[in-house]
Amino acid sequence: MYGNKEIKLVLEDGHEFKGFSFGAERSISGEVVFSTGMVGYPESLTDPSYKGQILVLTYPLIGNYGVPGKETENNLLKNFESDKIQVQALIISDYSFQHSHWNAKKSLAEWLKEENIPAIYGIDTRKLTKLLREKGAMLGKIIFNNEDVKFYDPNVVDLVKQVTVKEPTIYNEKPNQKKVVLVDCGAKNNIIRNLIKRDLTVIRVPYNYDFLTQPFDGLLISNGPGDPKICAQTIYNVGRAMKHNIPTFGICLGNQLLALAAGCDTYKLKYGHRSQNQPCTLVNTKRCFITTQNHGFAVDGKTLGEEWEEFFINANDGTNEGIKHKTKPFMSIQFHPESTPGPYDTEFLFEEFIKMLK
Repeated sequence: MYGNKEIKLVLEDGHEFKGFSFGAERSISGEVVFSTGMVGYPESLTDPSYKGQILVLTYPLIGNYGVPGKETENNLLKNFESDKIQVQALIISDYSFQHSHWNAKKSLAEWLKEENIPAIYGIDTRKLTKLLREKGAMLGKIIFNNEDVKFYDPNVVDLVKQVTVKEPTIYNEKPNQKKVVLVDCGAKNNIIRNLIKRDLTVIRVPYNYDFLTQPFDGLLISNGPGDPKICAQTIYNVGRAMKHNIPTFGICLGNQLLALAAGCDTYKLKYGHRSQNQPCTLVNTKRCFITTQNHGFAVDGKTLGEEWEEFFINANDGTNEGIKHKTKPFMSIQFHPESTPGPYDTEFLFEEFIKMLK
């Protein structure tokens, strides 16, 4: 019977969780992480920052509004953050076999099977999440039909190389518009949408591309997966751009890459921040914003040079959520102002970036 085939998750510390398959029927491994968001699984599953990871959703009921169709606008898929599912596998508590939404074209299970992504329901995700919080994100493997696989650590490989655009792509090219180079480390589509709706020409380039060979007005370093220190060429290129005082804006992984280019250090968080309900405080104010986040590494704020200052701080654990230069047009944030999914509270930062271009 559909949805009644047993499948299990095995963690590297020996814990096992048994459930039932509702996705592709195959074994796979990756890093097990959790997100506390209530909705937004089409956007989350297609976020390239999840590359190499087995995603646990803590909200118990998933799939009740199905999956939208693949419509395009400005050569970008609407309702999705990339052109395919990026997670290794999906783990939830309870799957809704009946979905209902005006924009739904298929069920979540159908979509997962089409893209060959394993998925488990019937697992105690509360117990699993508590374990990940106590011990930290750890490697895991999905085992179907006793077909075992080796543990795979995505953080020791160049994940960005797997998700970056293969060649430069231009969006919204019009005469007399400001041009922004988007260094694609796994950029979410809504970053590009936000730039387009602000009448900017977007030149999307691979993460290791020498973008200084062409004229442009500003640089945006995107989100992406994995350890930022692996992106050595990107760090080098960003450092070169900073020497030319080119206005620069980093998002998520882009925050870490800008920090590394500025001589700061980064480190791996115990279990990361993933969801659309993360509170961040604007430094030197009492203003707190609810943000969308998806990262496992962070900037060590204590390593900032005298010319830099912290921009935002995570209100939960005090970790760095952004940096900016005291005198030059460089700033970055650890969260996602483009949301999708999540609140639009910090979308104003795109406006701040535009001001830097003038």
